[in-house]
Amino acid sequence: MPTSFIITLSVLFLGVSLQTSKALDPFACDPNDGTTRNLPFCQVKLPIQTRVNDLIGRMTLQEKVGLLVNSAAAVPRLGIKGYEWWSEALHGVSNVGPGTKFGGAFPVATSFPQVITTAASFNATLWEAIGQVVSDEARAMFNGGVAGLTYWSPNVNIFRDPRWGRGQETPGEDPVVAGKYAASYVRGLQGNDGNRLKVAACCKHFTAYDLDNWNGVDRFHFNAKMVAIMEKVSKQDMVDTFDVPFRMCVKEGKVASVMCSYNQVNGIPTCADPNLLKKTVRGQWRLNGYIVSDCDSVGVYYGQQHYTSTPEEAAADAIKAGLDLDCGPFLGQHTGDAIKKGLLNEAEINNALLNTLTVQMRLGMFDGEPSSQPYGNLGPDNVCSPAHQELALEAARQGIVLLKNHGPSLPLSTRRHHSVAIIGPNSNVTVTMIGNYAGLACGYTTPLQGIERYSKIIYQQGCADVACDSDQQFGAAVDAARQADATVLVMGLDQSIEAEFKDRTGLLLPGRQQELVSKVAAASKGPTVLVLMSGGPIDVSFAENDPKIGGIMWAGYPGQAGGAAISDVLYGITNPGGKLPMTWYPQDYITNLPMTNMAMRSRKSQGYPGRTYRFYKGKVVYPFGHGISYTNFVHTIASAPTMVSVPLDGHRHGSGNATISGKAIRVTHARCNRLSLGLQVDVKNIGSMDGTHTLLVYSRPPAGHWAPHKQLVAFEKVHVAAKTQQRVGINIHVCKFLSVVDRYGIRRIPMGEHSLHIGDVKHSVSLQASILGVIKS
Repeated sequence: MPTSFIITLSVLFLGVSLQTSKALDPFACDPNDGTTRNLPFCQVKLPIQTRVNDLIGRMTLQEKVGLLVNSAAAVPRLGIKGYEWWSEALHGVSNVGPGTKFGGAFPVATSFPQVITTAASFNATLWEAIGQVVSDEARAMFNGGVAGLTYWSPNVNIFRDPRWGRGQETPGEDPVVAGKYAASYVRGLQGNDGNRLKVAACCKHFTAYDLDNWNGVDRFHFNAKMVAIMEKVSKQDMVDTFDVPFRMCVKEGKVASVMCSYNQVNGIPTCADPNLLKKTVRGQWRLNGYIVSDCDSVGVYYGQQHYTSTPEEAAADAIKAGLDLDCGPFLGQHTGDAIKKGLLNEAEINNALLNTLTVQMRLGMFDGEPSSQPYGNLGPDNVCSPAHQELALEAARQGIVLLKNHGPSLPLSTRRHHSVAIIGPNSNVTVTMIGNYAGLACGYTTPLQGIERYSKIIYQQGCADVACDSDQQFGAAVDAARQADATVLVMGLDQSIEAEFKDRTGLLLPGRQQELVSKVAAASKGPTVLVLMSGGPIDVSFAENDPKIGGIMWAGYPGQAGGAAISDVLYGITNPGGKLPMTWYPQDYITNLPMTNMAMRSRKSQGYPGRTYRFYKGKVVYPFGHGISYTNFVHTIASAPTMVSVPLDGHRHGSGNATISGKAIRVTHARCNRLSLGLQVDVKNIGSMDGTHTLLVYSRPPAGHWAPHKQLVAFEKVHVAAKTQQRVGINIHVCKFLSVVDRYGIRRIPMGEHSLHIGDVKHSVSLQASILGVIKS
């Protein structure tokens, strides 16, 4: 497919600039320091573990404790400077964390679309490319002395409830999409240079975390549990939903860090739970890196959750559970006393430092002169470069979702619609477009600025802000719509409505926005298009059902180039190809549905509707995966197996024959290597415009299992010219994606007929167990 549509990573490698703002002094192992340069921990040719063990062996207990916090203390006698671990790079280098500061030669950085928008592209190649650009800019800023190398991004929590204020930061509600995003973005950030890291990424917030402040319950006090007989998050939901993105991030993305969350899960703070940290993340998933707390969460579970009686017990519980680094001062203040009281021993501190110092050495922080290292020549010219800004624009184009196009009303024409009324509180915004956890952007193109490239503009704000609590400006907006050949209303939300610390109270447009939209649409003499900026879904049923509103478009928070991307889609310069990464529910979905109920599956007997497209069967405004184009695509399956043999490991002991008769094979009992189901799908563009299509492949397992109604098992992007056809190969890993999780948290592969869905096309494939050797029962 053309590189202009599915961006290849190779085109993003720019020649590195020789310009830097100043030479960065070595963090450690200064070649001019005769005291330390010959010590083993400074010898680049030695194995990293040997170097780390040597360094730890040279430090006093007080020095070690000083390294357990994000603002890590210097160790002057060993030539080691202080280091700030906390930097953020959710969708561009950000100054939210204290480790990064804009200024001097680095006043700004490329600000990509918010994650929920980028996820709507369903383009893993794009996700990795963005990570690669962000890490170029992060390294350049590190070389300039204004940024760190450890970035606590991405956020891969499941967007479980549509009201969650931080849903905008996530890749959406599907665990496979979130996991694929995590692995792709992390690879872009960290690079592919073996054991060396370009920057160190961090997948957060582990786990079952998706509530900030709702109805008097905040994230600092929330005990994530199901309102059920067992009063806890089920093992089934944990394995089947909440943990999937983190597992993929660690095992496939090889992430260098995982962050535990504020909340408790089943009565235990995540940052004090050895089953989550030591057993699962480091043991089962084999994290090669460090585990960090969300900021002040150790102090929170002592001081606000009252989980322990003393601060020393809280510090000991965290380190014993597997926490290596505290975002906050708590471990620095109380770990020494915990050792004095016999709650911890120094060897446990050494284990934590082994993990953090290993990451720093993989980053090259103990390799002497930074300018002589890989990435050492990246500088100001590599930040906000033309190629980086073009990628931000392309990402926004790919993430825009066309929800409705009645008539069709879109694309607009520069000839027929030479005057356009631009109305709405988000029509000329800048920082709203970049969402939260953003830095200072290279520059902005607002929707108004984007549209005025194509048509004469009649601009009226309509509402003073998104709260829209007055109709004072409605009259002028209606008059503008009467005069113009077409009307574009840019409405929606911003960080005053949905944000960290702020969950939404409802799903409707805020204040009197709906009233403004309806009045303007009724008065408009030309086509009316509603453009929505938001992270979370909005109930716009009124607009979907209003024949006067011809088009509805969701732009999420589209980043610094959002206005240019919106206008390119409105005028057909870009054919929209985005798909919704989350379900858009009607307002009544949340009636009597507390955010605190963590259950994913519906329960008819309790009137509980279930969550996300995988478990909810009720009415929706727009379903997960919805998104239309200016052209029409049809698919046919060119080739696909009707039966796949699942070989069992004959050396397994236990309930072998019983497992087979139960019609569901434990994944651990199957030989999963290279066990995949291959499809060839022909995608034909029967319309008159070239377009990029997202193939979403769903699976329905055999009836009678503990499975979702349907589950996304694969997705691919393909560019198809008008009146042509492309063949797409899809491989579905049977053990990963055709398995389901039983009530005990055990992942199993159901035997029998699985139904695959690609648009309107269905294909059945039978999975059959084949026994290799003898299974002992």
